[in-house]
Amino acid sequence: MKLNAFLHPTGHHIAAWRHPRAVADAGVNFDHYVELARTAERAKFDAIFLADSAAVRDQNIESASRVARYVVHFEPITLLSAIAAATRHIGLIATATTTYNEPFHIARKFASLDHISKGRAGWNLVTSSGEVEAFNFGREAHPAHADRYDRAREFAQVVTGLWDSWEDDAFVRDKESGLYFEPSKQHVLNHKGPHFAVRGPLNVARAPQGRPVLVQAGSSEAGKELAAETAEVIFTAAQTLAEAQAFYADVKGRLPRYGRHADHLKILPGVSPIVGRTTEEAEEKFAQLQELIHPAVGLSLLSQMLGGADLTGYPLDGPLPDLPETNAAKSRQKLLVDLARREGFSIRQLYQWIAGARGHWAIRGTAKDIADQLEAWFEGHAADGFNVMPPYLPGGLDDFVDLVVPELRRRGLFREEYEGRTLRENLGLPYPHHPAAARAVRENTDRRNVPNPTSTPVA
Repeated sequence: MKLNAFLHPTGHHIAAWRHPRAVADAGVNFDHYVELARTAERAKFDAIFLADSAAVRDQNIESASRVARYVVHFEPITLLSAIAAATRHIGLIATATTTYNEPFHIARKFASLDHISKGRAGWNLVTSSGEVEAFNFGREAHPAHADRYDRAREFAQVVTGLWDSWEDDAFVRDKESGLYFEPSKQHVLNHKGPHFAVRGPLNVARAPQGRPVLVQAGSSEAGKELAAETAEVIFTAAQTLAEAQAFYADVKGRLPRYGRHADHLKILPGVSPIVGRTTEEAEEKFAQLQELIHPAVGLSLLSQMLGGADLTGYPLDGPLPDLPETNAAKSRQKLLVDLARREGFSIRQLYQWIAGARGHWAIRGTAKDIADQLEAWFEGHAADGFNVMPPYLPGGLDDFVDLVVPELRRRGLFREEYEGRTLRENLGLPYPHHPAAARAVRENTDRRNVPNPTSTPVA
């Protein structure tokens, strides 16, 4: 299985920063991130992943002042470029939104990260779900969900086109002849579409991986279709084996219409494990974190996860009210509403339930318990691996690496060493040959397959 470490600064539990072993200033502590990256690399994780938001998401000053997540944190591409120099093998995946960026900027930054890291970069393509981001970019309102995905699809086409501005061997740098690059191996994009007009070429050479690995995280209908068309890794959220299996079959089943093979997309559901040496220890760790949740923080988190729903005035111990459809995180809103109805959760119970992993799969137990559940999903065609979301840091990652990873290795489910040099190689993804090179191969193959009319048939 593939394993990715999803690193929130202090951890994924909403109260993680209050944990006695958490690094409270993690959002601006570079040494903290280097330690986490090296821990994940020591365990032979495929990659670390940094989420991002172009705003302070919680606009309620009472709750915002009591939570560390998305208040202050490093810009992820800058941070990963620095981490690249402190690591050798671990993949480096960062979120960058297509809603409030331009394709040329994103293509240039991730191509640069791929060169700096010698082939370990990945771009998590998202459409912004936070309404408040609009106000930081001269907008009076957040674009509609469908419009965001139309823009995202074209955005991805432009970025991948720019990554093919140069063929792999375009830069000859021949000092004797004075030729720096072969003119025929430069390709100007000249893209003109509904959302973007981008001439190109990109002023960064083709990446060591051909292209950085393309990751996608949307689970709405539009998100699944975009993933089937463009993504090589998809991060998703599921609560049950059956849900995960249905998602896995759905998305993999869409690939053939885009001429893609099922192995060319890795599906990694999020999992937030609390690991103990005994079941009792795991339960104690969970209870300790739950006790640290401030009600204002829990309610604010739930409102955000429901797409900005206003829950003011509703009793915390009463049921979740009927909600209008959101223009923000549609798939997450549906997941939480369905859960509340199915389990009969009150508002308080629902925010306590999401406090650990925001709707992702949260599990706890011994290393054997955790490995049993991961193995069931992996062997049951529900996942190609997992996006591991430590509840608090660094302790939550240390527990998984020291206790669960050895158990997975004993079962033959996880690597002992890295298979390759690049993120793409370690994930088992194909190298994306430049379109010009691919055409040349096809033409040569076609010529070899044309019968020679002067030859004598062989009996």
